[in-house]
Amino acid sequence: MPALDESILVLIPSFNDWAALRLLLPRIDRALTASTMTGTKWSASVLIVDDASTDPIPGDWPGDSFDAIDSITILHLRCNLGHQRAIALGLYHAHEFTSAPAVLVMDGDGEDRAEDLPKLLEEFERGGRREAVFAARTRRMESLTFQFFYHAYRVIHRVLTGIEVRVGNFSVLPRSAMVRLMASSDLWNHYAASVDRGRLPRRLLPLARGRRLEGRSRMNFVSLLIHGLAAMSVFSDIISARLLAASAVFALLGAGLIAGTGMSLAAGILLALAAQSLTFAALFALAIVSRRSVANFLLLRDAPHFILGATVCWRASSLARLGATLALEEQSSTSRAQA
Repeated sequence: MPALDESILVLIPSFNDWAALRLLLPRIDRALTASTMTGTKWSASVLIVDDASTDPIPGDWPGDSFDAIDSITILHLRCNLGHQRAIALGLYHAHEFTSAPAVLVMDGDGEDRAEDLPKLLEEFERGGRREAVFAARTRRMESLTFQFFYHAYRVIHRVLTGIEVRVGNFSVLPRSAMVRLMASSDLWNHYAASVDRGRLPRRLLPLARGRRLEGRSRMNFVSLLIHGLAAMSVFSDIISARLLAASAVFALLGAGLIAGTGMSLAAGILLALAAQSLTFAALFALAIVSRRSVANFLLLRDAPHFILGATVCWRASSLARLGATLALEEQSSTSRAQA
């Protein structure tokens, strides 16, 4: 039985990463070619969301021809918005201007390994193509300093929200989930957190994080802090409720300390601090809850203001596509005969 033909959209946010992308795209092509061994012949259209890069696109870019990649399109943004909002605008473009049944989201620096695409797609198939599949990181390659702050962020996130951080951007998203995310204002702040907050069905696949293919990472302490705050902002109502509860407990403990020990000055100061923290937590909780009646950012309404245009920089010819199809079918037949 011949392999089934399926096409997905590979979404890659990028800022000045043209050299890394030149190395990554052939790896994606080889990985998709290898995915035919699972019984499905995957091809892809690649959408690179250019987050207002300051470096021009090299004249000979991407510089290769591909077998499993049908086209490469660059979506140009008007201004630099960061990876998370670039992903959101890429999903909007996929929703509005493509019929892709699924979107594979990955970073463009190679730390999301192209070699793991067949594993993600196989897990996507195992879930009946109805569930999102996220890579759960088992090992990271960053410096010890970065890993320390990242683990500190995970602990703080768990304490404030009750949710453990295990995933990044590397994922496969079915179209049914993408359609639902178009009505979520949380997507504008953080992609993975919006999927979690929207209670969309998802599966986790343990995968190690790779090394950057070219250049140096632009993620530093400030970037990590902003990224963490964006993720936690999706759960701001939960955080405010937890802070309010903790402040109330703190106030009760202070009052009990005064009544039980007869302490005066120290206990009074403690109770005053508890009362202040309780007041601020209550005001914060009310402010967060009141936001529910405010018209928030909606991609379907607001996204076009941030998109400058799209450029198709590479497309497979009909003859090349036919040759690639025949080669893949011959490879698949050979593998079945050997088995």
